[in-house]
Amino acid sequence: MIFVYIILAVVAVVIIKMVSGNMTTPKNLGVKDGRLAEMPKSPNAVSSQTDKEEYYVKPFPFKEDLEVSKAAILQSVEQYGGGEVVINEPNYIRILFTTAVMHYHDDMEFYFNEEAKIVEFRSASRIGYSDMGLNKERYNKLYKYYTNK
Repeated sequence: MIFVYIILAVVAVVIIKMVSGNMTTPKNLGVKDGRLAEMPKSPNAVSSQTDKEEYYVKPFPFKEDLEVSKAAILQSVEQYGGGEVVINEPNYIRILFTTAVMHYHDDMEFYFNEEAKIVEFRSASRIGYSDMGLNKERYNKLYKYYTNK
């Protein structure tokens, strides 16, 4: 009987950690020295600033200027649906996506590099190991909406 209580306690702790991790914004988000956060060790993220080929996605090209590029990114996110703008600064946007079934949170970031005329991109799941390709799939759809291709 004690074994059952131990198993239940372990399961409860795991669930509490998952819920807490899902609800807590990672501290490493944002732009530091022109760079978005490094990739996590787990394969549940994509970035335009990674050397890991399997998680690399190309940056978005600038449109006419910063304002037009930002408006097009925000329109693409709205077209995709399910995202909430959490931060909208002059050169940075962070969007929070919540998956439909399990309500997992994914943080998506856009850094508008005016000098290089590109929009750097990063999207990562807050919890779990694999995202079953969701962050890359979301990127592909947003890129398609943004470039109208």
